[in-house]
Amino acid sequence: MFARIRSYTQAILERDPAARSVWDVVFSYPGFHALVLHRIAHALWQRGWLWLARWISHWGRFFTGIEIHPGAKIGQRVFIDHGMGVVIGETAEIGDDCTIYQGVTLGGTSLGKGTKRHPTLGKGVVVGASSQVLGGFTVGDGAKIGSSAVVTKPVPPGATAVGNPARIIQAEDAAKREEAAAKLGFSAYGVTQNDDPISQALRGLIDGTASQEHQIALLWQAVEKLACQLDPDCVPDDAARQESFEADRLNELVGK
Repeated sequence: MFARIRSYTQAILERDPAARSVWDVVFSYPGFHALVLHRIAHALWQRGWLWLARWISHWGRFFTGIEIHPGAKIGQRVFIDHGMGVVIGETAEIGDDCTIYQGVTLGGTSLGKGTKRHPTLGKGVVVGASSQVLGGFTVGDGAKIGSSAVVTKPVPPGATAVGNPARIIQAEDAAKREEAAAKLGFSAYGVTQNDDPISQALRGLIDGTASQEHQIALLWQAVEKLACQLDPDCVPDDAARQESFEADRLNELVGK
């Protein structure tokens, strides 16, 4: 148990630049306090001391603002950053090296007792602030849950889930945008660059429309040039040759 607790302090020192020493972590980080109390409550829960385990869990929630059911299974080097409002259900499982931010719920969608109601997080998963992961499915190793996402279906390893309901972005697309974060082993708050597929689709339509308008303007210029060669008295129509489609402005609106 003590080795597991030491791993929590090491994870915080590695992933939080605000952490300056072990003493800083031990005395000032509610996420660390919640995990230590959970280790005690979980050990009691496994030995059948259910009431005492829930009582310790309750006091952990009171002091830290983080509610972890004593039946939940939590791996090594887990980091709950800030942590206020985090709720982790009874059958939830959190793998090694996961990072969880404030307001996260690892909840269930069924009422059946003795069933797997809460999610399983693989190794190295990042769950962004205020996101909800609901159901007894698995979030694969290295996956990222964007802030405020609502996830109700499995997430493949290495993929990113964003939005409500969450949309899945495959690992190869996210990897191109996360090279810097990959060097650290995790992405803060589950944030990636340009990761909303709806915005990507809109930007594609905007860029395509701008390209088409440019081509039309070039065609008009060629037609007018030929017309003026045939009729020296022709007057060019500037409106037909000018581009008015503001692609850059529209891309800004959709978050380019």
